[in-house]
Amino acid sequence: MDEIKSKKGKLSKIIKIFFILIIIAILGVFALIGARKLLPNYRNNEITDRTNLIINFSNVTGRMKQKLLIDNQDVVYLSFNDIMNYYDYNIYFDENYNQIVTSSEDKLAVLKLGENYIEINGEKKNIKGAAKLENKIYYLPISEMEDIYNINVKKVDNKVVIESLDKKSTIGTANKKIAVKFKATNWSRTIEKLSNGDNVRIAEVEENTLPQGWIKVRTDKGNIGYVQEKDIKDIKVEREEKSQSKIIEGKVSMAWDYFSEYAKAPDNTGKKYDGVNVVSPSFFYLSLRDMQKQGATQIDIKQQARVNENVGEAGLAYIKWAKENGYQIWPKFSNETLTTTIDEFSTIINDYELRKIMIDDIIAYVKKYDLDGINLDFEYMYEADKDSFSKFVIELAPRLRAMGACLSVDVTAPDGGSNWSLCYDRKLIGEVADYIVFMGYDQYGTNTIGTTSGYKWVENTINKLMKNSEIPSDKIIVGLPFYTKLWKTKDGQTISSNVIYLRNISTEVLSGVNKEWIEDLQQYYIQYEKGGFLYKMWIEDEASFEKKLSLVKEYDLAGAAYWRKGFESESVWKIVKNTLDL
Repeated sequence: MDEIKSKKGKLSKIIKIFFILIIIAILGVFALIGARKLLPNYRNNEITDRTNLIINFSNVTGRMKQKLLIDNQDVVYLSFNDIMNYYDYNIYFDENYNQIVTSSEDKLAVLKLGENYIEINGEKKNIKGAAKLENKIYYLPISEMEDIYNINVKKVDNKVVIESLDKKSTIGTANKKIAVKFKATNWSRTIEKLSNGDNVRIAEVEENTLPQGWIKVRTDKGNIGYVQEKDIKDIKVEREEKSQSKIIEGKVSMAWDYFSEYAKAPDNTGKKYDGVNVVSPSFFYLSLRDMQKQGATQIDIKQQARVNENVGEAGLAYIKWAKENGYQIWPKFSNETLTTTIDEFSTIINDYELRKIMIDDIIAYVKKYDLDGINLDFEYMYEADKDSFSKFVIELAPRLRAMGACLSVDVTAPDGGSNWSLCYDRKLIGEVADYIVFMGYDQYGTNTIGTTSGYKWVENTINKLMKNSEIPSDKIIVGLPFYTKLWKTKDGQTISSNVIYLRNISTEVLSGVNKEWIEDLQQYYIQYEKGGFLYKMWIEDEASFEKKLSLVKEYDLAGAAYWRKGFESESVWKIVKNTLDL
């Protein structure tokens, strides 16, 4: 009997242990489920093997290309690739001069390797650190470059905090002892404890991305976390986001005014360009054409990089007239490259120091004549020089903006020859310049018979600039012609072409000649025989002009420009005013 009781007792103990194990297992499952829910809030993801980089409200350390460097003078270095990633996509190393060229909205900076100075917008500034090459990686002293990128760089414990001073800044103060949480929940890990009166910076976050009542903050120690808004007092905007001021209120309406040594600046005394708010006189050009005229054999390439002016007394009177009538003045700066001088231009555009000569000259002229901007009209360049031309735009734009002057850059349609069309990086130019001006004329060039400016071609090109080149519509100015061409042909061969001004169209179209409306061109076509030749013309008149100009409002473009003043009929300005609401 005792043996039976003993066996029953042992079985009872086994059953109890079994049930206890089951309960423990069940509790373990629940604990695991709870842990999975809670652990993400307690996970310690701090990077402790290196100095952390905080940019505004993001810890970017894990995404950096290379580690931060800090020297014994506490100069903070950021790698070339990280600068490119976070501050200047267009930064480049210039092998010819062993220097790094970087830019921001209104600063152009040059750092020579190993030299303790930065050249900013042409002026040298001494710095503690120098750009350097280390383990085949270029590093820049970011803590010495605050005014270039408009940032504040601060080292705190194992962190470097970089704040962008162009962005909105909201601050507040802890109203008691509070814990800054890793996640926006009270169940989360505490990453820092704040005392009453400690300051925090408050991040701008998208609506409904945080639980009700929680805000994202950065502490003075550079920690990024979350607190409840009720625990923060005296919340105020310390700095508003920097906004870009509009260069022109409403649409740009720019008239190119051509004159040279062969044609004096127009005497506009008592005149007014109705429907125009910007004038672009042909004031500046490279000296290449002078070299060609003089038949130079010994070329001083630095002299060829100098910018010549075509202002004089007539130009001064023109400037005075334009200012008195409230027009902005964006003079045209052209390279005027010839077939025989394209190699010399290539040498200039590929050399930083020669580009700098051009830029310094232009800056001096903008100051001298108190100009509002520059219209850059560089045409006929080698396709291989595309990147070098882009660098010129990159280097010129911030120098002008620092003076309150804008940069517009003329480009051809993207479909064309290598030296005429493929020599432009339109996407980059559209990003860097204030405006990109599509020259919506000479659709078929100078030797191929056809329309000067067909409506559908202009519209398609605008769409290509916006979609393929990703240029915002409010940066695109469409250039329209005040002229067309009368083609003289015989037996299907082109004999010659004569430019016919819009103002003379009515007298050049013979009476009795049948006009055919071409729908996709939105213009009339005529042809007639005379003296054994067949003449053809695609007519540019007020109707054709108005159709193309209407694209400005249809696509919400920045505006329009017209080549050139003096070719037009007076009635065209009424069309401009009404279409662009000027």
